Amino acid sequence: MSAIGVAAACSRLRPGGRPLSAAVQKLNSLSLHTTARGPAKEYYEVLVLGGGAGGISMSARMKRKVGAENVAVVEPSKTHYYQPLWTLVGAGAKQLAASARPTEQVVPQGVEWIKCRVTRLDPDKNCVWLEDNKKISYKYLIIALGISLHYEKIKGLPEGFRHPKIGSNYSVHTVEKTWRALQDFKEGNAIFTFPNTPVKCAGAPQKIMYLSEAYWRKTGKRSKANIMFNTSLGVIFGVKKYADALLEIIKERNITVNYRRNLVEVRADKQEAVFENLDKPGVTEVHQYEILHVTPPMGPPDVLLNSPVSDEAGWVDVDMQTLQHKKYPNVFGIGDCTNLPTSKTAAAVAAQSGVLDKTISMVMKNQLPTKKYDGYTSCPLVTGYNKVILAEFDYAAQPLETFPIDQSKERVTMYHMKADVMPVLYWNALLK
Repeated sequence: MSAIGVAAACSRLRPGGRPLSAAVQKLNSLSLHTTARGPAKEYYEVLVLGGGAGGISMSARMKRKVGAENVAVVEPSKTHYYQPLWTLVGAGAKQLAASARPTEQVVPQGVEWIKCRVTRLDPDKNCVWLEDNKKISYKYLIIALGISLHYEKIKGLPEGFRHPKIGSNYSVHTVEKTWRALQDFKEGNAIFTFPNTPVKCAGAPQKIMYLSEAYWRKTGKRSKANIMFNTSLGVIFGVKKYADALLEIIKERNITVNYRRNLVEVRADKQEAVFENLDKPGVTEVHQYEILHVTPPMGPPDVLLNSPVSDEAGWVDVDMQTLQHKKYPNVFGIGDCTNLPTSKTAAAVAAQSGVLDKTISMVMKNQLPTKKYDGYTSCPLVTGYNKVILAEFDYAAQPLETFPIDQSKERVTMYHMKADVMPVLYWNALLK
């Protein structure tokens, strides 16, 4: 669950990019709207599946390309959330309400919002089916369906969330429970988990750990907390430059990291968490906890499983450079639902949207796409209530940094960028 990358949201601040100050100044002239929505038509030139960051930003771009009346967004949720803020909500630094807007306010004016769930994709016939058995046809399809959370794949969840001392920053229903558990902590194990699946914002599971450690230091409880990060991965972070910096912080703050450990069961009534040792299949270990932060297993949305647009794992099968579907030239994918081999963050979506815009323009002119996505993604690694390491990198897991400074250092300026600047840019720049 990452903030928008500074670099992506501000055109990377590289030659030809817009300066951050100019982007912020433009916000004054942008405003929200609400629009009365009529009944959905049976055909749209551009049909967008999903009303998250990728779907809304692409529908705004397509509106400018083909006209609002020729674009529709299929999205069942009434509320749109800026999820990168939930890291700070779970730590008591922001209010949950600040992350939410009515979906009607973020769908571009004049674009049709189809308040429904898509149940089947039929790219061979250029149509999709909705849950009310309605068929919508299209000329171009953009799939931006995000990623699904699977708490139920951990035995004892989600019902275990009814008990105290357990939370998760990944769900609107459980993020405030994290903050309550943090405040109620008395003494014992504080366990933070990372699942054995792809996740959105791979840094978020440990961000809340650093914030918790800082909170307990501030409130005099740190000496009573045994902080553990139990991760299914074999490394703390996928990019060595930032991993080295994080390992220094972990050492300084006396945090225990247990690699290749996957949460398989929560016994919330006993405050016990059961982990499988992934290097010794079938071997489990049980830990008592005073606080447990769960990062759930994740996967493609159900509608994409065994779909003609998906690969064997269920992710939308797109070209990693153009975001055009490998089999269907009028189908495109963006964001967490795709099989792009980069971290799933809002920053990645911001960078992808510019490339996809160019790709679709070329396809509409019957030309081959030339603009290429380099895998850029960003993860502001929050390491305290006023500190962030701004990780930015590409497909090759090589740093791809915006600023002429060492971004592996903790910085107050980067914290304010994540906490204060990026939400404003998200609502008023990326989505528009």
